[in-house]
Amino acid sequence: MPTVRSAVRLAAASVLSLLAACATHEMDFQGEGAGFVGQGAPVMAVLETPSVGTVGDDAADDPAVWASATPVTVMGRQTSGFVAGTDKKSGLYIYGFDGQVLQFMPEGLLNNVDVVEGLSVAGRPQLVLGASDRTPGKTGVALYLFDPAGTGDNGVRYWGSIATDVVEPYGFCFGRRGDEIHAVLVGHEGELRQFVLTADAAGAPAAREVRRAEIGSISEGCAADEGTDALYVNEENVGLWRYGLDPASGAARTLVQPIAPGVLVADAEGLTTLADGQARYLIGSSQGDSTFPVWRIDGAAPEYKGRFVVVDGAVDGVTGTDGLAALGGPVGPFPEGLVVIQDDVNDIGTQNFKYVDWRAIREALGL
Repeated sequence: MPTVRSAVRLAAASVLSLLAACATHEMDFQGEGAGFVGQGAPVMAVLETPSVGTVGDDAADDPAVWASATPVTVMGRQTSGFVAGTDKKSGLYIYGFDGQVLQFMPEGLLNNVDVVEGLSVAGRPQLVLGASDRTPGKTGVALYLFDPAGTGDNGVRYWGSIATDVVEPYGFCFGRRGDEIHAVLVGHEGELRQFVLTADAAGAPAAREVRRAEIGSISEGCAADEGTDALYVNEENVGLWRYGLDPASGAARTLVQPIAPGVLVADAEGLTTLADGQARYLIGSSQGDSTFPVWRIDGAAPEYKGRFVVVDGAVDGVTGTDGLAALGGPVGPFPEGLVVIQDDVNDIGTQNFKYVDWRAIREALGL
């Protein structure tokens, strides 16, 4: 039988082991994976994607939405745009606006993904996708291209990468400043790295680092608002920060919303922006209570407008969300905008993504 002293030593070793693990891995909080849902205006998702391929794991993570004014072809199928979604254990999915898989790329440990227009490569306008990449030997930002004018087996294709000193790339988002495309990487331990992305004469990606800062602790979700030249970052156990998107602003920031019951509950996860006419909104994921706070951000300062929850309807509700993405205006069959949300606890199969009509959220919150 172990002595009291040996039992204490074993307990201490267990605590040290746990602390070491927490230094490099995500931590679970109330709600993450448990299905706990706080108070918020109820809305329903209208459809969902198939489960991601990684079974029995925390795998689906972050989506991005892109819509085209004219039809495009993805792997031989015509569509008006697509949703990109990460399986952070295996790669990148491309979904149609009906939720069905158009393409899967086994690209490794991609965590957060975003899309941006406005870059020409070898004389052709391209859509650029970027994803934080945690794959050993490839850590940084993985970059992909999609040719909107392509035909036949045209699909998303690997372009290159941005190397970084960040040990565990986590959050990622694009932002536009005039003609410049800025790529923002957030590290697990709170590192912030910002790059200006271009294509060189040979058509390869070129990235110039323009800012580095320390957020403070574990952080992930980020979203840029070009209209106010702002960058929003969620520090998971502290709250929502507003930085300038201008890299010259350095580490200066304002705490928009601290972690607080009934508004933003740890851990604060994904962020996305949406333009609705002249109004612009920021939507966050309050993962600790499976709710989604919304701020109007086109004024002098962000204005909190309330929270919504995604409840059971045509498909099951949403809990424990890691990442989400939104796009206003016509988005395929969604005439005024679409919000895509990762679902941690999916009723059938493994984790997936849910599609919510922006009109339902706007009505529920009285926006």
